[in-house]
Amino acid sequence: MTNSLVSIQIIPKTPKGEDVIPYVDEAISIIDQSGLHYEVHPLETTIEGNLADILPVIEKMNQAMTARGCKNVLSQIKILYQPEGATMNQLTEKYR
Repeated sequence: MTNSLVSIQIIPKTPKGEDVIPYVDEAISIIDQSGLHYEVHPLETTIEGNLADILPVIEKMNQAMTARGCKNVLSQIKILYQPEGATMNQLTEKYR
């Protein structure tokens, strides 16, 4: 059972001030490669899983941005930690 929902918005300071979308696409591909369940939304991506598995993915996303030449990365993160279990469906099922 998963214990966390983590929403992240990553805002890299691109090397030449170019569009961030290709960088964000790369960050989302890192989430995808993790095998964790996630949903992409207009302003953030929500990841479902165990907190211990999600945080290294976020670290990898930030490292990938600096490896591409970004001077820094702003990551806005929201965490729901619920030891008895947490899923996106639980929180949104009444709206579907």
